[in-house]
Amino acid sequence: MPKLLFSEIPFGRVNLKTRVVMAPLTRSRAIGNIPNDLMALYYSQRAGAGLIITEGTSPSPNGLGYARIPGIFNQEQARGWKNVTDKVHLKGGRIFVQLMHTGRSSHPANLPDGARVLAPSAIQLSGTMYTDSQGPQPYPTPEEMSEADIQNAIEEYVIASRLAIEAGFDGVELHGANGYLIDQFLNAASNQRTDQWGGSILNRIRFAVEVARKVGETIKFDRLGIRLSPYGTFNDMKADPDTENVYESLARELGKLGLLYIHIVDHSSMGGPEVTPSVKQKIRDSFTGKVILSGGYDGVRAESDLIERKGDLVAFGKPFISNPELVSKLQKGAALTAPDFSTFYTPGEKGYTDY
Repeated sequence: MPKLLFSEIPFGRVNLKTRVVMAPLTRSRAIGNIPNDLMALYYSQRAGAGLIITEGTSPSPNGLGYARIPGIFNQEQARGWKNVTDKVHLKGGRIFVQLMHTGRSSHPANLPDGARVLAPSAIQLSGTMYTDSQGPQPYPTPEEMSEADIQNAIEEYVIASRLAIEAGFDGVELHGANGYLIDQFLNAASNQRTDQWGGSILNRIRFAVEVARKVGETIKFDRLGIRLSPYGTFNDMKADPDTENVYESLARELGKLGLLYIHIVDHSSMGGPEVTPSVKQKIRDSFTGKVILSGGYDGVRAESDLIERKGDLVAFGKPFISNPELVSKLQKGAALTAPDFSTFYTPGEKGYTDY
């Protein structure tokens, strides 16, 4: 029976009861972009995780690219999240909010009035995006961010992080993966700028580092992590000859700041490209904080990778959707309930709180 996976671990300002992390999972239940009682029930049902990382939550009206995703940029949203964190803490859980600015992965039909589709460069995503009001729609060409837009976006992350701590979160995860705004700056496929925010490795990592620096200075670095996806292809991301150097350099700079953790995305188990062992090792060697592994894990593989010191914690995604008591099931070696894929992003309790 796996044992290290279920051991306690100090984690910044808190102790986690296990090394099992609930990965961030967009579920599209936030009507009006405001966290609600149904969401509080959903997260509290899964408080057996050592750490819960919430679904992607926008720090800005401009970042609400998907239908019914929550925000945390005003007091009403913060109050909704306070209800969630209270319920999770009552069950003995720990919870970080994931700040996800969608950037160009967006459509005006999903945004509030006055919001803008922004990105490092005016490069349109291929394919379509679902909207509640108009069904699937082609992605628009985003506006290239001005210097003022970039500084404003950084400040939005800072304000959202401050609201998150006020709302009772134990910490904040920056979503720097999967082709969203921070990743759009990291990746040359979406960042073709020629100023200080693009081109060289130093310039491509600058936005991620500056967001982390300003947020950490506000809420303290021992409450801050980041999620990264080297070799990820979601949202038209593309690897290039500099990929491993980009992530090694970024990990080193984030380590200098004193970030609590890096959360590495690996979608190869779902048919994505291989995230090379070499880039994972470079991140591990360059970074002074903890590493969260993710990507198609079961209990046996998680235990093995922890024993081999490939990471410090392991995140589970889809299994948590249909197995609220996942930790106890993993401990017992019990069979897992399969999820209903048709209800992943639909409103209401079906396929959400009824497992």
